[in-house]
Amino acid sequence: MKRKLYWKITVGLALFLAILMFTPVVIAPGKTDPKLFSMPYTFWVSILITILIVVLTYVGGLLYLRDEEKNN
Repeated sequence: MKRKLYWKITVGLALFLAILMFTPVVIAPGKTDPKLFSMPYTFWVSILITILIVVLTYVGGLLYLRDEEKNN
């Protein structure tokens, strides 16, 4: 039962991050500050969100595979 809850939380977070990518929080017109390693704001925030989505995909894959193993 906990795995289903974890799966739903993982999917919800991934959807939230995907929607967040296309909002003015990330794509702010003309906003380049603050810079990180000489990269503008939009670029490094996009990289950070992409890394988070990859981690969520990994966690979701582990949860899904464990659920499939139980069913077989």
